[in-house]
Amino acid sequence: MTRILDFNGRDADRTVTVAAIAALKGTTRQFTQVTAGSAAEAAAAEEAGIEMAVCMAGAVPDVRRGSSRLFVTAAIDFGGAVTLDDLLATAFRALSDGADAVITARRFDAVRLLADEGVPVMGHLGFVPKRSTQFGGVRAVGRTAAEATVLLHQFQQLQEAGAFAVECELIPAKVMAEIDRRTTMATISLGSGADANVMFLFSSDICGESPRTPRHARVYGDVAALQRQIAEERVRALSAFRADVLSGSFPGEAEVSQIDPAELSGFLEGLGPN
Repeated sequence: MTRILDFNGRDADRTVTVAAIAALKGTTRQFTQVTAGSAAEAAAAEEAGIEMAVCMAGAVPDVRRGSSRLFVTAAIDFGGAVTLDDLLATAFRALSDGADAVITARRFDAVRLLADEGVPVMGHLGFVPKRSTQFGGVRAVGRTAAEATVLLHQFQQLQEAGAFAVECELIPAKVMAEIDRRTTMATISLGSGADANVMFLFSSDICGESPRTPRHARVYGDVAALQRQIAEERVRALSAFRADVLSGSFPGEAEVSQIDPAELSGFLEGLGPN
């Protein structure tokens, strides 16, 4: 655990820092990152020993309520910050809410703007879900020599723009290994093989909540089954309540308050005739 001052100047302890993530380059040490959209998910990640979590910028306050120690990266959605001014304002708001860094798939000028303002910024290269139609669907990016070369050039541009780390999504593992050796940015692998500094999966995939598990993910739990059980138990309980009301068995003696007979008599006498 490392003591820092957060972006509001307050004392805080973090599992890792920007400097610690950057220092992974050239070593065999790796950190783990998951998604966390709620206080409960953040608390679970911290308890599990996960070092890093990523969430939408608007969810940072809730995530921080669940964990004060995780390294939290705020994702700035395409629809949430249209102009560069919007982007910068959203980034500063997320940092003020407790984020340690931001991630964006916007153009390199946007990354440079954030970096120039001292914002720890991550980029997103390879497959970018919101651009899937440009790739012709959901697929790995960099499977041809030409595409891998373009990808390497994008990594170089992102590095020059000032990103300290980059999410690498659905890049062929051997291509990822070569790119990782050629960039000073910390690399975060989401379906891009083991040759990266941080290994990243969605919590919903890890915990077995996703209706469809991506090829790159591994399922370690079955939260979906527990959620179905909870939903079924909720319906069973509500149905039983309604049935008891209709049958007249609810409420019973145990569920109502009583009055002393003498007090009841005094009350009724005071009412007078109907």
